[in-house]
This record gives sequence, structure tokens and C-alpha cells, in this order.
Amino acid sequence: MTARAWLQWGLALCAVAFAEAASAQHEACVPTRVDPTPPGAPVAFRDCPDTPVLVTIPAGRFRMGDLLDNGASYEKPVHEVSVRRYALGRYEITRAEWAACALAKGCDELPAGGADPQLPVTDVSWDQAQRYVAWLTQRTHQPYRLPSEAEWEYAVRAGSETQYSWGNVVEFACQNANGFDRAGRKAHPQWDWQIECDDGYGEAAPVGRYAPNAWGLHDMLGNVWEWVADCWHADYTGAPADGRAWVEDGCAKRVNRGGGWGNHPRSLRVSNRDGDPAGSRSDGLGFRVARDLP
Repeated sequence: MTARAWLQWGLALCAVAFAEAASAQHEACVPTRVDPTPPGAPVAFRDCPDTPVLVTIPAGRFRMGDLLDNGASYEKPVHEVSVRRYALGRYEITRAEWAACALAKGCDELPAGGADPQLPVTDVSWDQAQRYVAWLTQRTHQPYRLPSEAEWEYAVRAGSETQYSWGNVVEFACQNANGFDRAGRKAHPQWDWQIECDDGYGEAAPVGRYAPNAWGLHDMLGNVWEWVADCWHADYTGAPADGRAWVEDGCAKRVNRGGGWGNHPRSLRVSNRDGDPAGSRSDGLGFRVARDLP
């Protein structure tokens, strides 16, 4: 075979390979079941190999807000909410998952934030998170979105009414959540509010390194704050009772929940909440995704 023929043959093989890759990228995936953690937790699954693991959250009712009366005015009044069945990410969205979206041109380039692909993606705004869920919807042909604030709190509580998802004892924080502990103080000696334990992580940790809650969800408290769909409101007066996101046109801020690696235990409480403009970004702010179920 001549050199020209070899070249033409090689180019043809490359064209076929690119065509197959493009076809696979847009091919509809078949959801696959994932082993639950812990055993007995709700069913977990993923829609595609490059999309997040989801946990099926059962329908139910719960009391939302500051149940122990040790929080701020914006965590009140306590109110009852009904939540329909849905799916929620087992973990915060990782750098690897964001990179898949960026490679497909659905998201901005991967922001700075560490080399480990299992670190939670940070320095992404609420608007950028919305672009990621839009890409997931297109990729999977399933209705992805950010969770509502009520769905988020319902999931972290997992049937409990304690201060933290693991109970009321802050000393167990290093087993269950990445807050600001002695490792954090070593990395940031100018801060002086640490938890008196040491989990070995001075900043964000790879997802899944801490114990899950009763429904198999990791890092709902600590590691990074998580954007949710709702507009910020000064308190819960008039909040929906059906679990939907509380939104209106012209939101000044969007809610984020859960506390992060740089926070004192009081910020890791289940009912604590915060809000930032939709364009805000920081190294302690990320998100996880939700998906509607039939």
C-alpha cells in the first residue's frame, strides 16, 4: 500500500472513531442500579456512566425549620411540608462530573480547585449550576434540576429531628461532616473557631469520605455549601407547604444550605441557611442535583 493510501486509510479510521464517539455522547443511556450505602437505604441508581449517582427519596411529611429553638429568625417559623418522591445526588457534584459537561461544551471550563477529580466542584455560581442541570437533562433525557430548599432539608433529616443528621453531639462531627477542625486551623491559623477534632482535611475533601446519613447521602452537612433552587426569603412566613421551590421573578439572592469546610458547627446545623446573589462564587460553595421521578 502506498504512503498516500495509508494516509487515506488512517484518516478514514479516525473519521469513523470520531463519529462513533459523537454518537455515543448523544446516545440515550439506560439507568443502572447502584448498591445502597448504608444497607437498607433507599434505591440508588445512575442514568449514564458519566452522570451522578442518585438516591431515590421517598415521599413524606416533615417539620421544616429550627426545631430546637437555637437558630436564627430566618430559620423560623417551623412549618409542616409534604414532599413527593424524587431523586437526589448521593454526593456533591465532583470535578470529574463537571469536566464531562465542560468537555461536551455544556458547561464553562473546569474552575480551579484541586487536582483530585473526586473533590466537589467549587467556584461555580447558581447560574452555572443551572447550566449543568440543563446539560444533564439533555444528556439523559430526564428532568434534572436543583433541589428545592424543602427537599434538601427533608433529605438531610432523613426522618430525624436532631440538630445534625447524626444527632446532637458536635464531637462526632469529624466522623460525619467536613467542618473547620484542627486540620483546618493548621491550614488557616488566622481563624479561631475550630471543632476540637481532626479529620485530616484542611479544606474540601473528596466526596464520600464521611459517614452517610440514614438515606445514604454523603456530605449534606459540611464540605461545601450547596446551591438550591429557591430565592432567599427573610423567614418562612408564606413558604410553600408542598415541597416546591419558593421562587419569584427578580430574586436578589438564591439559597445555599449545609455549611462548608470553613465553618463552625453552628453553621452545620440541619436548619441553618444562607443566601448569595446568583452570580456569586467561592471555594466553599458547590451543589448537588435532583431529578423528578414518575
